[in-house]
Amino acid sequence: MGDASAPEDPSPLNKTQGSDAEQVEVGILMCTYNGATFLREQLDSFDSQSFTSWKLYVSDDNSTDSTRSILAEYQRRWGANRLTIFYGPSAGFAKNFISLIKRPEIDARYFAFSDQDDIWYSDKLQRSVDCLARLNENVPALVCTRTRLVNAERNVIGFSPLLHRPPSFRNALVQSIAGANTMLINRCARNIMAQLPDDATVIAHDWLAYLLVTASGGQAIYQSDASLDYRQHGGNLIGANASVRDRAVRLRKMLSGRLIKWNDANVEILKAMWPLLTTENQKIVDIFENARKQKLLGRLRAFRKSGIYRQNPLSNISLFLAVCVGRI
Repeated sequence: MGDASAPEDPSPLNKTQGSDAEQVEVGILMCTYNGATFLREQLDSFDSQSFTSWKLYVSDDNSTDSTRSILAEYQRRWGANRLTIFYGPSAGFAKNFISLIKRPEIDARYFAFSDQDDIWYSDKLQRSVDCLARLNENVPALVCTRTRLVNAERNVIGFSPLLHRPPSFRNALVQSIAGANTMLINRCARNIMAQLPDDATVIAHDWLAYLLVTASGGQAIYQSDASLDYRQHGGNLIGANASVRDRAVRLRKMLSGRLIKWNDANVEILKAMWPLLTTENQKIVDIFENARKQKLLGRLRAFRKSGIYRQNPLSNISLFLAVCVGRI
């Protein structure tokens, strides 16, 4: 398995690391932890991709089941040039993904995030690569999609919520729109994410990607057609939150003050990476921060001025309620 220690050479990540990396279009970044139950199906779905120029990088967070032996089996089958395994930092799923993003020995033209228990559709990578290939590679960009929800037996139980408004930084400030398991980012976006301070509090790496790409003037593209089956089961760290009950629970947690902590963490990251933000987005952050400190009428005026929004009417109502009661 790969060296668990942090690389000593913090070389710029936009430099190609060797001839093998030059040939790889997509680096798939997967984090595992006790995922043996469903891992084989996910690995097989990579092997079935119509787009074949990919390499898988796995960071395992000290699994105690057979996850590592399964990974070793596939590494023997595919070869070390197809699958590289690292030891993770054992500090939670978000930190594990960030550890992969920051590894300078990992390079590709694009980067995909993968969970350990989904099933990718065979055209997932091709669709996403085709989308980003049309854009300027020197501008940060990501593409994300809807997901089809399945249970542990792969019976279809629904879809993730459909977005109603365009992605933007004003949306990213208050909402994560899609799971990282659907995302493909370009190298420019990866380089920005790799500059995240080591001590940053990361709420979720998918939200972080959306936030930093849009904050730096990049482009986020949402596709309404699902690209994978997102398995819902008892071991999920984060579910789809698509049902009415799930949304009610999220509203209650939001009004309890959880959103305050999330916004504190995200704003701290934006402040730490301030030079990367566009001038317009710096102003939006300043207005947003000032609004959070105001009394009711001033808070409502400032939030209206900031232009922040969520993706559908119900979630915008919950945002308005959070603003009214000062829980943002």
